[in-house]
Amino acid sequence: MTTGKFYNPEIETMERSELDSLIDERIRYTVNYAAENSLFYKKWFREHKIKPSDIKSHEDLLELPIISGKTIRENQPPVKDDFGFKTVDWKDVFTIHETSGTSGTPKSFFLTWDDWERYAEKYARCFVSQGFREHDRVVVCASYGMNVGANTMTLAARDLGMTIIPEGKCTFPVRVLESYKPTSIVASTFKLLRLAKRMEENGMKPDESGIERLVIGGESFAEETRKYVAEIWNCDVYNNYGSTEGTMCGECSEINGLHVPEDLVHLDVYDPGMDKFVKDGECGRLVLTTLLPVGAKSGNILLNYDTEDTTVVVDRGGCACGRTHMKIMTPEREAETFWTTGTPFNRVDIEKGVFQRENMEYLTGEYEAFLYGGDEEGETTLRVSMECNEPERCNKELIKENFLKSFFAYKMNLENAYIDGSLNILFNYVKPGELEFYHIKGRPKRVVDRR
Repeated sequence: MTTGKFYNPEIETMERSELDSLIDERIRYTVNYAAENSLFYKKWFREHKIKPSDIKSHEDLLELPIISGKTIRENQPPVKDDFGFKTVDWKDVFTIHETSGTSGTPKSFFLTWDDWERYAEKYARCFVSQGFREHDRVVVCASYGMNVGANTMTLAARDLGMTIIPEGKCTFPVRVLESYKPTSIVASTFKLLRLAKRMEENGMKPDESGIERLVIGGESFAEETRKYVAEIWNCDVYNNYGSTEGTMCGECSEINGLHVPEDLVHLDVYDPGMDKFVKDGECGRLVLTTLLPVGAKSGNILLNYDTEDTTVVVDRGGCACGRTHMKIMTPEREAETFWTTGTPFNRVDIEKGVFQRENMEYLTGEYEAFLYGGDEEGETTLRVSMECNEPERCNKELIKENFLKSFFAYKMNLENAYIDGSLNILFNYVKPGELEFYHIKGRPKRVVDRR
Protein backbone atom coordinates (compact mmCIF):
# COMPACT_ATOMS: atom_id res chain seq x y z
CA MET A 1 0.00 0.00 0.00
CA THR A 2 2.90 2.35 0.69
CA THR A 3 3.65 4.88 -2.06
CA GLY A 4 6.73 7.09 -1.78
CA LYS A 5 6.49 9.16 1.37
CA PHE A 6 2.94 8.00 2.23
CA TYR A 7 1.65 4.66 3.46
CA ASN A 8 -1.94 5.33 2.39
CA PRO A 9 -1.77 8.45 0.19
CA GLU A 10 -5.49 8.57 -0.64
CA ILE A 11 -6.39 8.90 3.04
CA GLU A 12 -3.34 10.79 4.33
CA THR A 13 -3.62 13.57 1.73
CA MET A 14 -7.41 13.77 1.58
CA GLU A 15 -8.85 17.29 1.26
CA ARG A 16 -10.19 18.61 4.57
CA SER A 17 -13.82 18.75 3.41
CA GLU A 18 -13.67 15.13 2.22
CA LEU A 19 -11.86 14.03 5.38
CA ASP A 20 -14.49 15.71 7.57
CA SER A 21 -17.23 13.93 5.62
CA LEU A 22 -15.48 10.59 6.08
CA ILE A 23 -15.08 11.27 9.81
CA ASP A 24 -18.78 12.10 10.18
CA GLU A 25 -19.75 8.94 8.31
CA ARG A 26 -17.59 6.83 10.62
CA ILE A 27 -18.87 8.62 13.73
CA ARG A 28 -22.44 7.71 12.75
CA TYR A 29 -21.51 4.09 12.12
CA THR A 30 -19.33 3.73 15.24
CA VAL A 31 -21.92 5.25 17.58
CA ASN A 32 -24.61 2.88 16.31
CA TYR A 33 -22.21 -0.06 16.46
CA ALA A 34 -21.44 0.75 20.11
CA ALA A 35 -25.13 1.10 20.96
CA GLU A 36 -25.93 -2.27 19.40
CA ASN A 37 -22.96 -4.30 20.64
CA SER A 38 -21.82 -2.91 24.01
CA LEU A 39 -23.61 -3.69 27.26
CA PHE A 40 -22.32 -0.42 28.66
CA TYR A 41 -23.40 1.80 25.78
CA LYS A 42 -26.84 0.23 25.47
CA LYS A 43 -27.51 1.30 29.06
CA TRP A 44 -25.53 4.55 28.72
CA PHE A 45 -27.57 5.89 25.81
CA ARG A 46 -30.81 4.91 27.53
CA GLU A 47 -29.89 6.54 30.85
CA HIS A 48 -28.81 9.76 29.15
CA LYS A 49 -31.91 9.77 26.93
CA ILE A 50 -29.78 9.96 23.79
CA LYS A 51 -30.85 8.40 20.49
CA PRO A 52 -27.73 7.03 18.75
CA SER A 53 -29.26 7.94 15.38
CA ASP A 54 -29.19 11.61 16.44
CA ILE A 55 -25.37 11.57 16.51
CA LYS A 56 -24.59 12.48 12.93
CA SER A 57 -21.40 14.56 13.07
CA HIS A 58 -18.37 15.64 15.03
CA GLU A 59 -20.35 18.54 16.53
CA ASP A 60 -22.97 16.11 17.87
CA LEU A 61 -20.24 13.99 19.40
CA LEU A 62 -19.12 16.99 21.48
CA GLU A 63 -22.52 16.97 23.21
CA LEU A 64 -22.10 13.44 24.59
CA PRO A 65 -20.97 12.87 28.20
CA ILE A 66 -17.31 12.02 28.79
CA ILE A 67 -16.21 8.65 30.15
CA SER A 68 -12.97 7.84 31.97
CA GLY A 69 -10.75 4.96 32.97
CA LYS A 70 -12.81 4.77 36.16
CA THR A 71 -15.89 4.18 34.00
CA ILE A 72 -14.21 1.22 32.29
CA ARG A 73 -13.04 -0.31 35.59
CA GLU A 74 -16.54 0.03 37.05
CA ASN A 75 -17.99 -1.93 34.11
CA GLN A 76 -15.81 -5.04 34.23
CA PRO A 77 -14.94 -7.72 36.80
CA PRO A 78 -14.66 -7.68 39.74
CA VAL A 79 -17.22 -4.82 39.93
CA LYS A 80 -19.50 -6.28 37.23
CA ASP A 81 -19.97 -9.86 36.07
CA ASP A 82 -19.20 -9.08 32.43
CA PHE A 83 -17.07 -6.67 30.39
CA GLY A 84 -19.36 -3.81 29.48
CA PHE A 85 -17.07 -2.34 26.82
CA LYS A 86 -16.47 -5.58 24.89
CA THR A 87 -18.30 -5.32 21.56
CA VAL A 88 -17.78 -8.72 19.90
CA ASP A 89 -18.45 -12.34 20.80
CA TRP A 90 -15.62 -14.19 22.52
CA LYS A 91 -15.07 -16.22 19.36
CA ASP A 92 -14.02 -13.01 17.56
CA VAL A 93 -11.55 -11.88 20.24
CA PHE A 94 -7.98 -12.42 19.01
CA THR A 95 -6.03 -11.00 21.98
CA ILE A 96 -6.81 -9.60 25.43
CA HIS A 97 -4.83 -6.70 26.88
CA GLU A 98 -4.63 -4.77 30.11
CA THR A 99 -3.26 -1.38 31.01
CA SER A 100 -0.56 -1.17 33.68
CA GLY A 101 -3.08 -0.70 36.48
CA THR A 102 -1.04 1.99 38.24
CA SER A 103 -4.26 3.74 39.28
CA GLY A 104 -6.23 0.68 40.37
CA THR A 105 -7.55 -2.45 38.66
CA PRO A 106 -6.10 -2.69 35.12
CA LYS A 107 -8.50 -1.73 32.35
CA SER A 108 -9.31 -4.64 30.02
CA PHE A 109 -9.28 -4.37 26.22
CA PHE A 110 -10.26 -6.91 23.58
CA LEU A 111 -8.76 -6.80 20.10
CA THR A 112 -9.98 -8.56 16.99
CA TRP A 113 -7.59 -9.27 14.15
CA ASP A 114 -9.13 -6.34 12.27
CA ASP A 115 -8.31 -4.12 15.25
CA TRP A 116 -4.68 -5.22 14.95
CA GLU A 117 -4.69 -4.43 11.24
CA ARG A 118 -5.95 -0.92 11.94
CA TYR A 119 -3.46 -0.42 14.79
CA ALA A 120 -0.66 -1.57 12.48
CA GLU A 121 -1.73 0.86 9.76
CA LYS A 122 -1.58 3.77 12.21
CA TYR A 123 2.01 2.90 13.10
CA ALA A 124 2.94 2.18 9.49
CA ARG A 125 1.84 5.69 8.55
CA CYS A 126 4.06 7.10 11.31
CA PHE A 127 7.04 5.03 10.20
CA VAL A 128 6.74 6.05 6.55
CA SER A 129 6.36 9.72 7.51
CA GLN A 130 9.64 9.39 9.45
CA GLY A 131 11.58 7.98 6.53
CA PHE A 132 11.37 4.25 7.25
CA ARG A 133 11.49 2.12 4.14
CA GLU A 134 11.72 -1.49 3.00
CA HIS A 135 14.86 -3.26 4.30
CA ASP A 136 15.20 -0.99 7.35
CA ARG A 137 16.28 -3.00 10.38
CA VAL A 138 14.71 -1.77 13.61
CA VAL A 139 15.59 -2.63 17.20
CA VAL A 140 12.41 -2.43 19.29
CA CYS A 141 13.09 -1.73 22.96
CA ALA A 142 9.48 -1.92 24.14
CA SER A 143 7.63 -4.61 26.06
CA TYR A 144 6.12 -7.53 24.15
CA GLY A 145 3.51 -8.14 26.83
CA MET A 146 0.03 -6.94 27.71
CA ASN A 147 0.84 -3.52 26.20
CA VAL A 148 0.20 -3.29 22.47
CA GLY A 149 3.03 -1.00 21.31
CA ALA A 150 5.78 -3.46 20.44
CA ASN A 151 3.45 -5.90 18.69
CA THR A 152 1.82 -3.07 16.75
CA MET A 153 5.20 -1.84 15.51
CA THR A 154 6.12 -5.39 14.53
CA LEU A 155 2.95 -5.79 12.45
CA ALA A 156 3.57 -2.40 10.84
CA ALA A 157 7.08 -3.54 9.93
CA ARG A 158 5.61 -6.60 8.23
CA ASP A 159 3.48 -4.35 6.04
CA LEU A 160 6.47 -2.16 5.14
CA GLY A 161 8.93 -4.97 4.46
CA MET A 162 11.13 -3.98 7.40
CA THR A 163 13.08 -6.28 9.69
CA ILE A 164 12.40 -6.15 13.43
CA ILE A 165 14.97 -7.05 16.09
CA PRO A 166 12.58 -7.63 19.04
CA GLU A 167 14.85 -7.00 22.01
CA GLY A 168 12.07 -5.77 24.28
CA LYS A 169 14.61 -4.09 26.55
CA CYS A 170 17.48 -1.71 25.79
CA THR A 171 19.99 -3.71 27.83
CA PHE A 172 20.88 -5.94 24.89
CA PRO A 173 24.57 -6.63 24.17
CA VAL A 174 26.19 -3.97 22.00
CA ARG A 175 27.37 -6.76 19.68
CA VAL A 176 23.78 -6.72 18.32
CA LEU A 177 24.58 -3.37 16.71
CA GLU A 178 27.78 -4.70 15.18
CA SER A 179 26.31 -8.00 14.02
CA TYR A 180 22.96 -6.94 12.56
CA LYS A 181 23.70 -3.30 11.71
CA PRO A 182 20.23 -1.91 12.50
CA THR A 183 19.25 1.38 10.91
CA SER A 184 16.86 2.52 13.66
CA ILE A 185 16.01 2.03 17.33
CA VAL A 186 12.71 2.53 19.15
CA ALA A 187 13.21 3.28 22.85
CA SER A 188 12.84 5.94 25.54
CA THR A 189 15.28 8.85 25.74
CA PHE A 190 17.01 7.53 28.84
CA LYS A 191 17.38 4.03 27.42
CA LEU A 192 19.05 5.54 24.36
CA LEU A 193 21.43 7.61 26.48
CA ARG A 194 22.37 4.58 28.58
CA LEU A 195 22.88 2.50 25.45
CA ALA A 196 25.15 5.21 24.01
CA LYS A 197 27.22 5.16 27.19
CA ARG A 198 27.59 1.36 27.06
CA MET A 199 28.65 1.59 23.43
CA GLU A 200 31.34 4.14 24.26
CA GLU A 201 32.60 1.92 27.08
CA ASN A 202 32.95 -0.84 24.48
CA GLY A 203 34.83 1.35 22.03
CA MET A 204 31.85 2.11 19.80
CA LYS A 205 30.78 5.61 18.81
CA PRO A 206 27.00 6.06 18.67
CA ASP A 207 27.32 8.75 16.01
CA GLU A 208 29.24 6.33 13.77
CA SER A 209 27.03 3.28 14.38
CA GLY A 210 24.95 3.55 11.20
CA ILE A 211 21.76 4.42 13.07
CA GLU A 212 19.77 6.70 10.75
CA ARG A 213 16.89 7.63 13.06
CA LEU A 214 15.59 7.11 16.57
CA VAL A 215 11.95 6.91 17.66
CA ILE A 216 10.87 7.81 21.17
CA GLY A 217 7.71 6.08 22.29
CA GLY A 218 5.66 5.83 25.44
CA GLU A 219 6.62 9.05 27.21
CA SER A 220 6.67 12.82 26.86
CA PHE A 221 10.04 14.55 26.90
CA ALA A 222 11.58 18.00 26.75
CA GLU A 223 12.79 19.36 23.41
CA GLU A 224 16.17 19.90 25.07
CA THR A 225 16.32 16.15 25.72
CA ARG A 226 15.54 15.41 22.08
CA LYS A 227 18.29 17.76 20.89
CA TYR A 228 20.84 16.18 23.20
CA VAL A 229 19.94 12.62 22.14
CA ALA A 230 20.09 13.69 18.49
CA GLU A 231 23.52 15.20 19.08
CA ILE A 232 24.87 12.06 20.76
CA TRP A 233 23.58 9.78 17.99
CA ASN A 234 23.96 12.28 15.12
CA CYS A 235 20.55 11.50 13.64
CA ASP A 236 16.93 12.65 13.68
CA VAL A 237 14.82 11.78 16.73
CA TYR A 238 11.07 11.32 16.24
CA ASN A 239 8.23 11.09 18.71
CA ASN A 240 5.34 8.62 18.60
CA TYR A 241 2.41 8.62 21.02
CA GLY A 242 0.28 5.53 21.43
CA SER A 243 -1.90 3.67 23.89
CA THR A 244 -3.78 0.41 24.31
CA GLU A 245 -6.90 2.50 23.68
CA GLY A 246 -5.65 3.03 20.11
CA THR A 247 -4.32 6.58 19.70
CA MET A 248 -1.08 6.00 17.70
CA CYS A 249 -0.04 9.49 16.57
CA GLY A 250 3.39 10.31 15.21
CA GLU A 251 5.67 13.08 14.06
CA CYS A 252 6.51 13.38 10.39
CA SER A 253 9.74 14.64 8.82
CA GLU A 254 8.80 18.22 9.76
CA ILE A 255 9.04 17.40 13.51
CA ASN A 256 6.59 20.10 14.56
CA GLY A 257 3.61 18.17 15.90
CA LEU A 258 2.16 14.66 15.86
CA HIS A 259 -0.24 13.74 13.06
CA VAL A 260 -3.49 12.16 14.21
CA PRO A 261 -4.90 9.37 11.95
CA GLU A 262 -8.25 11.14 11.88
CA ASP A 263 -10.03 8.50 9.82
CA LEU A 264 -9.37 5.88 12.51
CA VAL A 265 -9.34 7.81 15.78
CA HIS A 266 -11.05 11.08 16.63
CA LEU A 267 -9.41 13.44 19.14
CA ASP A 268 -10.86 16.48 20.89
CA VAL A 269 -9.40 18.64 23.65
CA TYR A 270 -11.48 19.20 26.78
CA ASP A 271 -11.12 21.50 29.79
CA PRO A 272 -12.57 19.56 32.75
CA GLY A 273 -12.32 22.64 34.96
CA MET A 274 -14.56 24.68 32.69
CA ASP A 275 -16.59 21.63 31.64
CA LYS A 276 -16.31 22.31 27.92
CA PHE A 277 -14.22 21.56 24.85
CA VAL A 278 -11.57 24.19 24.08
CA LYS A 279 -10.52 25.90 20.87
CA ASP A 280 -7.52 24.81 18.81
CA GLY A 281 -4.36 26.24 20.31
CA GLU A 282 -5.62 25.93 23.89
CA CYS A 283 -4.38 23.27 26.30
CA GLY A 284 -6.71 20.63 27.71
CA ARG A 285 -7.30 16.93 28.24
CA LEU A 286 -7.09 14.70 25.19
CA VAL A 287 -10.45 12.98 24.56
CA LEU A 288 -10.51 9.95 22.25
CA THR A 289 -13.24 8.34 20.16
CA THR A 290 -12.74 5.12 18.23
CA LEU A 291 -13.67 5.37 14.53
CA LEU A 292 -14.64 2.30 12.53
CA PRO A 293 -14.94 1.99 8.75
CA VAL A 294 -18.53 1.27 7.78
CA GLY A 295 -19.19 -2.47 8.11
CA ALA A 296 -16.18 -3.14 10.36
CA LYS A 297 -16.11 -4.77 13.80
CA SER A 298 -14.05 -3.95 16.86
CA GLY A 299 -13.44 -5.63 20.20
CA ASN A 300 -13.81 -2.34 22.08
CA ILE A 301 -15.40 1.01 21.33
CA LEU A 302 -14.67 4.21 23.24
CA LEU A 303 -16.74 7.37 22.77
CA ASN A 304 -15.46 10.62 24.31
CA TYR A 305 -12.88 8.82 26.44
CA ASP A 306 -10.74 11.04 28.71
CA THR A 307 -7.16 9.80 28.29
CA GLU A 308 -6.01 11.96 31.24
CA ASP A 309 -3.21 13.27 29.01
CA THR A 310 -2.99 16.96 28.12
CA THR A 311 -2.24 18.39 24.69
CA VAL A 312 -2.87 21.26 22.26
CA VAL A 313 -4.17 21.05 18.69
CA VAL A 314 -1.41 22.64 16.59
CA ASP A 315 -3.35 22.91 13.34
CA ARG A 316 -5.87 21.22 11.05
CA GLY A 317 -4.39 22.52 7.81
CA GLY A 318 -1.98 20.94 5.38
CA CYS A 319 1.50 20.07 6.62
CA ALA A 320 4.63 20.73 4.56
CA CYS A 321 5.05 16.94 4.42
CA GLY A 322 1.86 16.74 2.34
CA ARG A 323 -0.40 15.24 4.99
CA THR A 324 -3.72 16.92 5.72
CA HIS A 325 -4.52 15.25 9.05
CA MET A 326 -4.49 17.44 12.19
CA LYS A 327 -1.42 17.75 14.39
CA ILE A 328 -1.18 17.92 18.17
CA MET A 329 1.61 18.78 20.57
CA THR A 330 3.28 15.90 22.40
CA PRO A 331 0.75 14.85 25.08
CA GLU A 332 1.84 15.09 28.71
CA ARG A 333 0.48 12.89 31.46
CA GLU A 334 -1.75 14.76 33.85
CA ALA A 335 -0.57 12.34 36.54
CA GLU A 336 2.85 13.95 36.09
CA THR A 337 1.51 17.46 36.62
CA PHE A 338 1.92 18.96 40.08
CA TRP A 339 0.48 22.08 41.68
CA THR A 340 2.25 24.39 44.08
CA THR A 341 1.44 27.97 45.08
CA GLY A 342 -1.57 27.77 42.77
CA THR A 343 0.52 27.04 39.66
CA PRO A 344 1.02 23.75 37.78
CA PHE A 345 4.25 22.29 36.44
CA ASN A 346 4.91 19.00 34.69
CA ARG A 347 7.73 16.48 34.90
CA VAL A 348 8.78 17.73 31.46
CA ASP A 349 9.45 21.18 32.97
CA ILE A 350 11.92 19.57 35.40
CA GLU A 351 13.53 17.62 32.57
CA LYS A 352 13.89 20.74 30.45
CA GLY A 353 15.82 22.41 33.26
CA VAL A 354 18.13 19.43 33.65
CA PHE A 355 18.89 19.07 29.93
CA GLN A 356 20.02 22.64 29.29
CA ARG A 357 22.95 22.12 26.91
CA GLU A 358 25.64 23.66 29.16
CA ASN A 359 24.53 21.39 31.98
CA MET A 360 25.20 18.27 29.91
CA GLU A 361 28.95 18.88 30.06
CA TYR A 362 28.63 17.67 33.66
CA LEU A 363 25.41 15.63 33.92
CA THR A 364 24.41 12.19 32.65
CA GLY A 365 20.78 13.34 32.21
CA GLU A 366 19.42 11.03 34.91
CA TYR A 367 17.40 12.91 37.52
CA GLU A 368 14.61 12.65 40.06
CA ALA A 369 12.67 15.26 42.02
CA PHE A 370 10.65 15.26 45.22
CA LEU A 371 8.02 17.66 46.54
CA TYR A 372 7.74 18.22 50.29
CA GLY A 373 5.51 20.38 52.45
CA GLY A 374 7.44 23.14 54.20
CA ASP A 375 7.58 23.97 57.90
CA GLU A 376 5.29 26.97 57.32
CA GLU A 377 1.71 26.61 56.06
CA GLY A 378 1.61 26.97 52.28
CA GLU A 379 5.36 26.46 51.96
CA THR A 380 6.66 23.90 49.46
CA THR A 381 10.11 22.45 48.88
CA LEU A 382 11.16 20.97 45.55
CA ARG A 383 14.37 18.94 45.73
CA VAL A 384 15.96 18.11 42.40
CA SER A 385 18.65 15.41 42.35
CA MET A 386 20.88 15.15 39.28
CA GLU A 387 23.44 12.51 38.41
CA CYS A 388 26.91 13.89 37.62
CA ASN A 389 29.63 12.21 35.60
CA GLU A 390 32.19 13.51 38.08
CA PRO A 391 30.58 15.32 41.05
CA GLU A 392 33.90 16.78 42.18
CA ARG A 393 34.25 18.82 38.96
CA CYS A 394 30.56 19.60 38.51
CA ASN A 395 29.82 23.32 38.03
CA LYS A 396 26.91 23.40 40.45
CA GLU A 397 26.24 27.12 40.25
CA LEU A 398 26.05 27.02 36.45
CA ILE A 399 23.64 24.07 36.53
CA LYS A 400 21.47 25.76 39.15
CA GLU A 401 21.35 29.01 37.21
CA ASN A 402 20.47 27.29 33.94
CA PHE A 403 17.82 25.14 35.61
CA LEU A 404 16.07 28.06 37.32
CA LYS A 405 16.13 30.20 34.18
CA SER A 406 14.49 27.40 32.20
CA PHE A 407 12.03 26.37 34.94
CA PHE A 408 10.74 29.89 35.47
CA ALA A 409 10.71 30.88 31.78
CA TYR A 410 6.91 30.72 31.43
CA LYS A 411 5.95 30.43 35.10
CA MET A 412 6.10 33.88 36.65
CA ASN A 413 3.96 32.78 39.60
CA LEU A 414 6.46 30.08 40.51
CA GLU A 415 9.33 32.53 40.21
CA ASN A 416 7.54 34.98 42.50
CA ALA A 417 6.91 32.18 45.01
CA TYR A 418 10.61 31.29 44.87
CA ILE A 419 11.58 34.92 45.48
CA ASP A 420 9.22 35.35 48.44
CA GLY A 421 10.27 32.03 49.98
CA SER A 422 7.00 30.09 49.72
CA LEU A 423 8.72 27.79 47.18
CA ASN A 424 12.15 26.43 48.03
CA ILE A 425 14.17 24.65 45.35
CA LEU A 426 17.09 22.55 46.54
CA PHE A 427 19.65 20.93 44.27
CA ASN A 428 21.38 17.65 45.01
CA TYR A 429 24.28 16.32 42.92
CA VAL A 430 25.09 12.61 43.12
CA LYS A 431 27.48 10.07 41.66
CA PRO A 432 26.32 7.63 38.95
CA GLY A 433 24.01 5.00 40.42
CA GLU A 434 23.11 6.94 43.59
CA LEU A 435 19.63 8.21 42.66
CA GLU A 436 16.83 6.62 44.69
CA PHE A 437 14.99 5.07 41.74
CA TYR A 438 17.93 2.76 41.03
CA HIS A 439 16.98 0.86 44.18
CA ILE A 440 13.29 0.52 43.30
CA LYS A 441 11.96 -2.09 40.88
CA GLY A 442 9.93 -0.99 37.89
CA ARG A 443 9.81 2.11 35.75
CA PRO A 444 11.53 5.11 37.38
CA LYS A 445 9.18 7.72 38.81
CA ARG A 446 10.97 10.98 38.03
CA VAL A 447 8.87 13.29 40.20
CA VAL A 448 7.39 12.14 43.51
CA ASP A 449 4.99 14.23 45.59
CA ARG A 450 5.72 13.57 49.26
CA ARG A 451 3.62 16.35 50.70
